[in-house]
Amino acid sequence: MEVPAQDAPPPPAELVALAQAYGVDASYRPSARTLVAVLAALGVEAGTPEAVREALERRRVAQRGRLLPPCVVVRQGRRTALDVPADAKLTVDLEDGGVWELPRGHSHWLPADLPLGRHALRAATAEREERAHLIVAPERLPRLPGRSWGFLAQLYSVLSERSWGMGDLGDLAELTQWAASLGAGFAQINPLHAALPTTPSDPSPYRPSSRRFADPVHLRVEAVPEYAYLTGEQRAEAEELGRRAARLREEVLGHDGLIDRDAVWALKRRALELLYEVPRGAGREAAYRAYQHREGTWLERYALWNALAEAHGADWHAWPKGLRHPDSPHVTLAAEELKEGVEFHRWLAWQVDQQLAHAQQAARTAGMPVGLIHDLAVGAHPDGADAWALQDVLATGISVGAPPDAFNAHGQDWGLPPWRPDALAAAGYAPYAELLRSAARHAGAIRIDHVMGLFRLWWVPSGHEPTEGAYVRYDAEAMLGVLALEAHRAGTAVIGEDLGTVEPGVREELAVRGVLGTSVLWFERDWQAKGEILPPERWRPGSLATLTTHDLPSTAARLSGEHVELRHRLGLLARSLGEEQAEAAAELADWRAELARLGLLAEGEPLSARALYRFLRATPAELVGVWLPDLVGDPRPQNLPGTWDQYPNWRLPVADGAGNPVTLDALAAVPAGRALADVLAVPTAGTGGPGPRSGRPERATPPSAAR
Repeated sequence: MEVPAQDAPPPPAELVALAQAYGVDASYRPSARTLVAVLAALGVEAGTPEAVREALERRRVAQRGRLLPPCVVVRQGRRTALDVPADAKLTVDLEDGGVWELPRGHSHWLPADLPLGRHALRAATAEREERAHLIVAPERLPRLPGRSWGFLAQLYSVLSERSWGMGDLGDLAELTQWAASLGAGFAQINPLHAALPTTPSDPSPYRPSSRRFADPVHLRVEAVPEYAYLTGEQRAEAEELGRRAARLREEVLGHDGLIDRDAVWALKRRALELLYEVPRGAGREAAYRAYQHREGTWLERYALWNALAEAHGADWHAWPKGLRHPDSPHVTLAAEELKEGVEFHRWLAWQVDQQLAHAQQAARTAGMPVGLIHDLAVGAHPDGADAWALQDVLATGISVGAPPDAFNAHGQDWGLPPWRPDALAAAGYAPYAELLRSAARHAGAIRIDHVMGLFRLWWVPSGHEPTEGAYVRYDAEAMLGVLALEAHRAGTAVIGEDLGTVEPGVREELAVRGVLGTSVLWFERDWQAKGEILPPERWRPGSLATLTTHDLPSTAARLSGEHVELRHRLGLLARSLGEEQAEAAAELADWRAELARLGLLAEGEPLSARALYRFLRATPAELVGVWLPDLVGDPRPQNLPGTWDQYPNWRLPVADGAGNPVTLDALAAVPAGRALADVLAVPTAGTGGPGPRSGRPERATPPSAAR
C-alpha cells in the first residue's frame, strides 16, 4: 500500500478543483506548493487565489465552447456516444481518403463499424465547424501464438568470441538461434535505446537520449554490408581496430572484468566512419532513402540533435538560445552547416534498424514463435534528443518517479520528463503512436516498463523531494487504444511491467485489453491470507512469470543469501544483518515446503533454480522467462537500486558462480541449458492449468527499477 507522503495543511478547495480539472489526483494529499508547480507544468498559472479563480473560469468557458474534444478514441465494434449538439452533423475523414457522412438525426453517435485507423472527425452546426483527431482501435491487443518459455538477457552482458567488448546485435541473432534449438519461444532483452553521448556515459538503458532509435554501439561492425568493400588503408585500419577490440574483449572476459561502453564505442565509431565512406550500390541507396522516408521528421531531428550535441555538448538546455527549439530558424541554418554530421547519424540509425530486423528474422527463421521481446523504457533523459525534439508535448520542470511506499519511505525520482496529457491529446497521440510503432517494428512482443503510467504517473516538480509529488492522470482509454491499434498493425503482443504500486482495477483493465502482466515468484503471495505463497494454479494466466528481473537479486544469490550480504557490505540494509538473514532463510524454508508439498522437490533434494522453474512451469502463465545468468549460477544483480558508484550497475558480463565471465559460446555448451529446457518443455502433472485468481487490493511490490 502507499504511504502518505506528507502532513502539510490541505490546499484550498478551489486549487484542488482546478488541479482535478487538469487531471491532477488530489486524493494522495499533495501540498498546495506541489499543486501549483504541477499546474505550472501544464501551462496553468495558479500562484494566487485570483489566478486560480481565473484559470477555473477559463477552463469552464473553454470546455463549454467546444463542439469536440481534441481527440476521440473509440473501440471498433462499439457504438460510441458523443456529447455534441443534437443538430450537429458529423463527418469522418478516413485515413485512406474515404469520407463517412453520418445522418444528422444520428449525429451524436459514432457507428460501431468504423474501420480501424487514425482518422479525422468533423462536427458542424449552422454557426461553426470543428475538427478533431479520431482513433478507432481494436478491442484487444494481439494474442501470443501459445505458451512458451524463453531467455531474459541484458544484451551488453552476453559477449561472444566475435563481439567488440560488449554483446551486440550479431550476438543477439546467435543467442536466439541457440535458444530456439532448445525449444525457447522468445528472447527478451534490455532496452537498446540510444544513450546520451556523454563521457563517461550513463550505462543505464533506462535513461536514454532517445527511446525512438537504438544505439549504434550495439552494431556488429563486420555485419555492415559495406565492410566487404573496404580496400587499402581503410581495410588495414578496420582490421587494426578489430584487433584492439579483441584485446578489449579479453580484458572484459578476464576475472572481474567490467564492460567499458565508452571504449567499445570509440573503436566502433571509427570503424563505422570508415564504412560510411564506402560508396553504396543502387539497391542499398534505394533502401536507405526508403528508410528515411518511413522515419520522417523524428529521424531528421534525432540526427540533427546528435550533430548539434557534438558541436555544443549533450545538454541542449546549455546550447545557444537559438538552437534550443527544433522549430527555430537558427536550427535550420545549423542543419545546413552540420549536414555531413547529420547525414552520418541518419546512416547510423539505418544500420541499427537493419541489424535489428535481421535479429528478429533470425529468431523466427530458427523456429521461435515470438522471437524478440524489446523493452520500452518509461521515459527519456531530460537533456537528450527526445526531450529536445518533443519538448512541446513533454512537461517542463517535472520528473517521473514513485511515491513513498512500504519498501521505499523516501519515494523515487527517476529524472525523466513525462508526457503532458493535454498536449498529447491535442497532437492526436501521434508522438506516442510513433514511439510504439518503432518499438514493435522488429519484435514479436514489446515490454512496457511501468505500464501503470498509461493510467497515472507520479510527477515530481523540480526542486521538490520525491515525497512532494502528485499523481497526474492520463486518458487510459486513449493510451490503451493507441497501444492496441499500433500493436494490431504490427502483429505484436504486449507485456506490461506491473510491479510496484498498482491502483485497484488497473491489472484487470490491462488483462481485458490483452496486455500481459509480470509475475515474479518471490512476490506472488496471497495477501488476503497472511501473505502465504500463492499456489501455482492461482497465478494469472496472462503474464510473464519469472524468478527475477534485472533490478532484483539473481536466483543464485537468493538461494545462497549473497543478496543480503551484498546489501550489508554496501550499507543498504534497513535492519540488522541478522534480521535480514533470518527473513531470507525463512522465505527459502517456505519455498522448500511448498515445492515438496507439490511434488516438485524430492526428499533430500536441495532447493535450486531448476526446482523453482518447475514451479513456474506448473503455473498457467503464458510466458516463462529464464534469467540467462541462472544457467551458470551468476550471483550478481545487473543493477542494484539505490547505488550509483558503489556497484558496477549495467557493466557486468555474464559470469559463473566464481565470478569468471562466460561467453555466449560457452553458455551454449552448459548442460544446464538443456536441463532447464527439458523442465520447461514438459507440463508438470497434477499442478498446472488455469485457476481462479483472487482479487487483491492496491499494494506495493518492490518496484522494477530505481532509475
